[in-house]
Amino acid sequence: MERRVVITGLGMISPVGNSREDTWKNLLAGKSGGNLIQAFDTEGFSVRIAAEVKDFDPSAVIDAKEMKIWDRYAQFAVVAAEEALADAGLVEDKPDGDLVGVIIGSGIGGMNTFEKNHRALVERGPRRVSPFFVPMMIGDIASGLFSMRHGFRGPNFGVVSACATGAHALADAALQIKAGRADVMVCGGAEATISPMAVAGFGNMKAISPRNDEPERASRPFDAERNGFLMGEGAGVLILEEYERAKARGAKIYAEVMGAGLTADAHHITAPHPEGLGARNAMAMAMREGGIEKEQVGYINAHGTSTPFNDRTETAAIKSFFGDHAYKLKVSSTKSMTGHLLGAAGGLEAGITAMVLDQGKIPPTINYENPDPDCDLDYVPNAAIDHEVEYAMSTSLGFGGHNVVLLLGKDPGRR
Repeated sequence: MERRVVITGLGMISPVGNSREDTWKNLLAGKSGGNLIQAFDTEGFSVRIAAEVKDFDPSAVIDAKEMKIWDRYAQFAVVAAEEALADAGLVEDKPDGDLVGVIIGSGIGGMNTFEKNHRALVERGPRRVSPFFVPMMIGDIASGLFSMRHGFRGPNFGVVSACATGAHALADAALQIKAGRADVMVCGGAEATISPMAVAGFGNMKAISPRNDEPERASRPFDAERNGFLMGEGAGVLILEEYERAKARGAKIYAEVMGAGLTADAHHITAPHPEGLGARNAMAMAMREGGIEKEQVGYINAHGTSTPFNDRTETAAIKSFFGDHAYKLKVSSTKSMTGHLLGAAGGLEAGITAMVLDQGKIPPTINYENPDPDCDLDYVPNAAIDHEVEYAMSTSLGFGGHNVVLLLGKDPGRR
């Protein structure tokens, strides 16, 4: 009998809230996390806005010594993972460490650490580079740090696939449970790249919105006047658990992981396939694994970056795969509020999708003001709605042509 996988814990650090509860509440309220960048002096930059995590204080979770030698992305990861573990009820009732794994990815890793130490090297010489530089910077360190805190000795690694990273981590984690390598997996993504080099690089490639006078209105997925994404930061971490184990201990179940589609566009280093072929194929793969009909899917948390190409091609992929049912779906992009968390986006948005299934409420796509004829689906514009769904998708599409589609279902006990 195949092992089933369910989500029993959620942890979120986002530009609209430093917990799952606050993030969810502010998403339903349509609150934007956009702001003028506070992390560094933006004089001379073409883009001076982002969606920063506000008032982040990890001291209740991470001690002062650790904070000095952990990059901000790793701090986000561990704080979110601790929240998820507590939410799942696995802090006091701790499982056998040999049966718990951790896969927390990052698209870029410790970029602020890299920039800080490069400046030290150039300005003050090689002896000023921190001995902690390498472990602070590498993209797998969050998984290692969390396993060390709790003695989790199961499958443990990082995933890197640009903006699909967090979703890839969840798909890989589900496979570990299905294969019997673990009973519980801590998984997701974390990112902290609001830094001079990242903002300059994305700005110079015209990927991020230069709407500097209106940061809260800069991210406008599917709107005809969209002109780039709003860079975000944070973490989304989930606890996946083997279903019979979760049921036996009376755990709250947010959703079931029904299937995952993992494909490549094999087309361009940054631009999506013009027909959305890779995304469409990923939807088909996830549905085959899930074993349900297209008409049973009620909601898609879209990648929806607010870039001209992505939103058009993602819409095309949805219409190509779902046919007439595409116009009955609810589709929203929570990036309109959180900005684009890059490698953390897939983890955060999978958690949001699980909340939709659990709560029967769908967060909106805010800043949707000017219809685009190429984007003609129901994007839940500007206000959350009450809407029960049995099955939902979360899509993540990354530079390099990486595509992940996660298919989630309502708690099996409720459907």
